[in-house]
Amino acid sequence: MRQVTHILRKETNGPGLYDVTSDVVEWCRQQGMEQGLLTLFIRHTSASLTIQENADPDVCHDLLDYFSRIAPRNGPYRHSAEGPDDMPAHIKTALTQTQLTIPMHKHQLALGTWQGIYIFEHRDHRHHRQLVAHLLGE
Repeated sequence: MRQVTHILRKETNGPGLYDVTSDVVEWCRQQGMEQGLLTLFIRHTSASLTIQENADPDVCHDLLDYFSRIAPRNGPYRHSAEGPDDMPAHIKTALTQTQLTIPMHKHQLALGTWQGIYIFEHRDHRHHRQLVAHLLGE
C-alpha cells in the first residue's frame, strides 16, 4: 500500500462548472496504481467540487441558474466586505461539496459513463483554484 499527494491548479474565469476530469485522470494514471481511493479537496470557501453529467452542457447551465435563484447575488446578507458575489458563493459552497472520494479500479477511476469531475466556481472574477489530490492504493 502506498499513498501520494499532489496539488492540481486550475484557473477559473467567473461562475461556472470547470471540467477537471482529464487532469485528475491523467495524474492518477501516472501513479501506476491498480486499485485505491482518490480524495480530492478544494482549498477554498467560495468554490466547490461536484461530479456531474459531462454529455449535455445544459445540465451545467441549469445548475448555475438554480444556484443563482437559491443564493441570489444581492440578497440581504450581513457579510459584504468582499463584494456582492462573496456571500452567495459561501452559501453555494455550503450546499455542495469541498471534497470528493472516488474509487480506483483496474487502473482507472470508477467514474460512470456520463460522469465528470468539476470545480464549481461561485465567484464573479478570475481565480486561481487549488485541488489537493490524495491517492491511497496499490
